[in-house]
Amino acid sequence: MEKRQHKLLIAATGSVAALKIPILVKSVLELVSNQNEIFEVRLVVTEHAKHFFDPSELPSQVPLYDDKAEWDSWKNRGDPVLHIELAKWADVMVIAPLDANTLAKMAQGICDNLLTCTTRAWDMSKPLLFCPAMNTKMWEHPITSKQIAMLKSWGHTEIPPISKTLMCGDTGMGAMAEVPTIVNVIKDVFKV
Repeated sequence: MEKRQHKLLIAATGSVAALKIPILVKSVLELVSNQNEIFEVRLVVTEHAKHFFDPSELPSQVPLYDDKAEWDSWKNRGDPVLHIELAKWADVMVIAPLDANTLAKMAQGICDNLLTCTTRAWDMSKPLLFCPAMNTKMWEHPITSKQIAMLKSWGHTEIPPISKTLMCGDTGMGAMAEVPTIVNVIKDVFKV
């Protein structure tokens, strides 16, 4: 039986939940180890996301792209533009975590880094999953629900946050969904 190939673009923003990026990437790759599926994974990170994890913890076959990669890849007219190439390449994009700052940017159409440029260039017929992650007070701010609704109105899929004790010590809603939950939604989208 021929193996099916899937191209997944994982993106991470500057929430402390970015600590889980290596676990999420490894979990997606393990997902298909005993099935007739092949996952190719690429990772896009904001500058602030890089603060929360060590890139050496990522599997070696997963390329990591940041703002520097965007600007270093383009030299002359006609050269590939990284955010366009990534948006074309991927079958599905999952932003985990999506912090309050990038949520606000996406809802307003602001594209000032590799990640937001990629979401702005995204083919709206392809799935884009997002996993909000922020402090409870930020989650409860009235603008948050409006921004979430905006993304959902475009056809993007929210993987809702959960309630727990956050890194700052506060307890409440706003923590990123657990990795197994995110992986299960990815499985459903890819029908694996």
